[in-house]
Amino acid sequence: MTFSRRKFLQYAGLTSVSGLLLSQKAFATDRVWSLNSNTLKVGLIGCGGRGSAAAMEALNADPNVILYAMADAFPDHLEASYNTLKEKMGDKVQVSQANKFVGLDAYQKLLATDVDVVLLAAPPAFRPSHLEASVNAKKHIFCEKPFAVDAPGLRRVMETTKKAKASNLALVAGFCWRYHLPKRETFNRVLDGQIGPILAAECTYNTGELWYKERQAGWSDFEYQLRNWLYYNWLSGDHIIEQAIHSIDMMQWGLGDKLPVQVTGSGGRQKRTDPKFGNIYDHFALVYDYADGSKSYFSSRQQNDTAPSYMVELVGRDGKCLVDCRTGEHIISGKKPWKYADETKFTDENAYKKSNSRSMYQQEHDELFASIRKNKPKFDGDWMVKANLVAMAGRMAAYTGQTVKIEDALASNEKLFPENVSWDLKYDVPIAIPGLKKTI
Repeated sequence: MTFSRRKFLQYAGLTSVSGLLLSQKAFATDRVWSLNSNTLKVGLIGCGGRGSAAAMEALNADPNVILYAMADAFPDHLEASYNTLKEKMGDKVQVSQANKFVGLDAYQKLLATDVDVVLLAAPPAFRPSHLEASVNAKKHIFCEKPFAVDAPGLRRVMETTKKAKASNLALVAGFCWRYHLPKRETFNRVLDGQIGPILAAECTYNTGELWYKERQAGWSDFEYQLRNWLYYNWLSGDHIIEQAIHSIDMMQWGLGDKLPVQVTGSGGRQKRTDPKFGNIYDHFALVYDYADGSKSYFSSRQQNDTAPSYMVELVGRDGKCLVDCRTGEHIISGKKPWKYADETKFTDENAYKKSNSRSMYQQEHDELFASIRKNKPKFDGDWMVKANLVAMAGRMAAYTGQTVKIEDALASNEKLFPENVSWDLKYDVPIAIPGLKKTI
């Protein structure tokens, strides 16, 4: 694909860019469910923890929704998800054996059914093909983040989102904090100028290590890697894209979704060096430069027994804004100080219960299904790819040790995810060594 500066600027000008299952039932399921003309049929693609939670949230979003089809690469994932959802949601789960699809092509079989809405929650490397196929099949979509692990995949997603909009399809992105009501109020105040022009920003995602699955007898190399997809950048994009992108997206949000000009930084494998952790880094530290002279600073790590941090701080000419995902603080200081109301101090018990009745994960699906019902499909495609691009450029800068221009990151032709995958795939991407790795 020839990617000109003009094409980059067209993308850069886009305008407003695993959860736990709920234990309670939002709607009664003690009666036998019967299909009717208003029933929305949901298909789940990717039946891991996040996908199963998304299915629960979809079923809780509307009283006339059923889970109709499921697809996953692994039969054990699918059956475990099905059993959990069936136990919790009863007759709202109506997945016949014929609508349980297993394998690398399972998503295609699911999309051939008459589902109305699909939930895309397979590992990130599959997202470009799954999203494109879903749009081509004219399905409304919940698309978990991130959306691509490399630039060719992200460009494909960008083209697909434009087609989704033209087709009047709902497309809701899995950037859950964008649906968190306290953060909406906080960032809207920033965007309305309450702290003045932004001079600098900082965001962090410092956490511990995540899960790992021991290799079992009979697993091919590809199955082992796919079951541990977090640790292979060609499947996950590295943790800066797979996990820490939440912080980057919040920073992007607070900055009005403007793109940086370039990024410089570092990263590496300092603690998590065992071969079982694949080829990803365990820490990143980056500086982004913007056309107006402002800067933003990002750091992340996945290292056990280290100090946690999950926050965004924006420094403006007239004040500062702090959003801390760990403490729940939403504070603006300076000329116009403000603090989000502490919900634990409500004197009206009903108001407190109402304020906490829907999580941000649930809010995503509430708004998705409400928009479908109103025939005004909600569309996040104009902004959702920007955080992916910013995170990807940061990974490229850390991997190479070079300053990377954002337009060069988007124009990159390096493919991490191979064209064709199969169970006997033998594939290896070397661990990136800054200064030795040259391509972005």
